[in-house]
Amino acid sequence: MIQAFTRSLAQLTDRTILAILLKVILLTILLFILFGVAAYFGLVWLFAWLGWTGGGFAAATAAALIAILTGLLLFRIVAIFVLNIFSDDIVDAVERRYYPGRAETAKPPGYAIGIKMGLASAGRALGYNILAAPLYVVLLVTGIGVPIAFFAVNGLLLGRDLQDMVAARHVVDYRNLAAEWSLPKAQRFLLGLIAALLLAIPFVNFLAPVLAAAMATHLVHGRRKT
Repeated sequence: MIQAFTRSLAQLTDRTILAILLKVILLTILLFILFGVAAYFGLVWLFAWLGWTGGGFAAATAAALIAILTGLLLFRIVAIFVLNIFSDDIVDAVERRYYPGRAETAKPPGYAIGIKMGLASAGRALGYNILAAPLYVVLLVTGIGVPIAFFAVNGLLLGRDLQDMVAARHVVDYRNLAAEWSLPKAQRFLLGLIAALLLAIPFVNFLAPVLAAAMATHLVHGRRKT
């Protein structure tokens, strides 16, 4: 795990990885801007329907607040969705540098599959966190229970997502992985937990998706090599 992290961190300086990182960051920010714009026009329409004239400034302020709050609450979901779109490019860059034999035999799933995987990932994240919401509420009294439960739930989800990003290049159906392409449960959870923690750190969270995908590539291929 440590070797996977250090190698992934070192490769962030590669031009290919930097270009992908820029795409991930820009698309993530763009999605939140689009959400804010949609919220603004929706609020303008709502105020007009309610007969409140001159609500443009209020709508703009509310839309900005909604966009910021959404960014804070849903950044992990949006970032992983965007990552799935470009995940093949990241995995390919890591494989070509460290595992050229695997890169040659890989069958890129394409952006359509990436979007499909991203939507599935976002749906799971939203669904499981909604199901866990009552637990989060109960644990509020403990003070520290909520973040522990949150990171545990999202660590489990992210570990699976990151593993599937790598396997999707090498199997016919990533939803039915052979044992050789599956990480041990403890290692997969630790990978997801690291990714979840990095996604919670301001500014670092922009690097986290690419870093986590690179780590997953090293762990999956390292296991196969072993």
